[in-house]
Amino acid sequence: MLTALVIVFVLAYAAIALEHPIKINKSASALIGAGLLWTIYAMLAGDQHLVSEQLGESLMGTAQIVFFLMGAMTIVEVVDAHNGFEVITSRINTKKLSTLMWMVGFVTFFLSAILDNLTTTIVMISLMKKLLGKRDDRLFFAGIIVIAANAGGAWSPIGDVTTTMLWIGGQITALAIMEGVFMPSMVNLLVPLAVTSYMLGARPVEGLESADVRQHANTTKFEQNLMFALGLGILVAVPVFKTVTHLPPFMGILFGLGILWMVGDVIHRNKDDDERAPLTLVHALTKIDMGSIVFFIGILLAVATLEHTHILTSLAQWMDASFGRLDVIVMLIGLVSAVVDNVPLVAASMGMYDMTAHPADSFLWEFMAYCAGTGGSILIIGSAAGVAAMGLEKIDFFWYMKRISWLALIGYMGGAFFYLAERNIFG
Repeated sequence: MLTALVIVFVLAYAAIALEHPIKINKSASALIGAGLLWTIYAMLAGDQHLVSEQLGESLMGTAQIVFFLMGAMTIVEVVDAHNGFEVITSRINTKKLSTLMWMVGFVTFFLSAILDNLTTTIVMISLMKKLLGKRDDRLFFAGIIVIAANAGGAWSPIGDVTTTMLWIGGQITALAIMEGVFMPSMVNLLVPLAVTSYMLGARPVEGLESADVRQHANTTKFEQNLMFALGLGILVAVPVFKTVTHLPPFMGILFGLGILWMVGDVIHRNKDDDERAPLTLVHALTKIDMGSIVFFIGILLAVATLEHTHILTSLAQWMDASFGRLDVIVMLIGLVSAVVDNVPLVAASMGMYDMTAHPADSFLWEFMAYCAGTGGSILIIGSAAGVAAMGLEKIDFFWYMKRISWLALIGYMGGAFFYLAERNIFG
């Protein structure tokens, strides 16, 4: 059974990677892969009740992430419909592409630590659609945004789902992870930015032509500022909501979505139907990319079978027996997370290593937070931020591998070696 599951999983991932050559949508490949994996597991496991329970558990985790993604994407669309992003884009006056790259990289890095890498990626890519008229430039910036968002999320307890898992599990504490992983994460960002800045040289920013600018409904300055502030405020408040209530983030984003919906209805209540329709949240729901959301569902459910059948745990144990050195093992886990979702990898590692041998804030857990959080940038399908970017900008798997993967890899290795050197020098 395990061999069949691995083969199906590899074939499904290959089909996703080869979406354009084989002309089969990646969402279809992900759903077929998930369906086949769960069917094989159900038919051969011998315990239908256990499989049903595990599927329900996986569906619950998947639904939480999907509801969060839908909520964040809808909020971004509502702000965009009100021309809200002009609050930021009107203040960006740089004419050099390399300068813009530095600005976007740093804003993404720090915003990701406050929000999370997924929401930040959605917001920043939406901004780039307002600033850059050339598609190749937007794709390249989207790749840098993925690297910056994952790097920024790694050093914050609320910035990345794997860091949050370690934080909630007691393996790390908030101040220690920020102190220990901030500089390696910064190196992870600075190395790709320095290289791309050199590559871009003095190239000018090519903005949108007037004919290409997306048509928005007429909104007042008050409506524009209000919806921008409220939308961004809701996104920022979600981690606080989670910390205070201990409810999952999707509940916070749905709560905020309800508030945004109500405020929108109130401020537009005196407009006629034709004028109000493009500004409503109902209209925003029709603009979000449901194909990407379906792809996300398929990927998460497919990976869940590897978790429940302990394939990932076996992989971690094999690495432990083969290499022995924790630094090498954790760096390999980070590289594997570029192919396989980092959430089950970290979950498997948390179950494999005892906290009596590796107490809170020890080398293993801090380095795990860095490697698992940033290693996913190496491939477009390796992180939630990458998957979101893939859907929002229709990024081809092999384009990303050719243009962005090597930048993410040198950033990953640079940050990892910085952490190891810092640990050896200062303890």
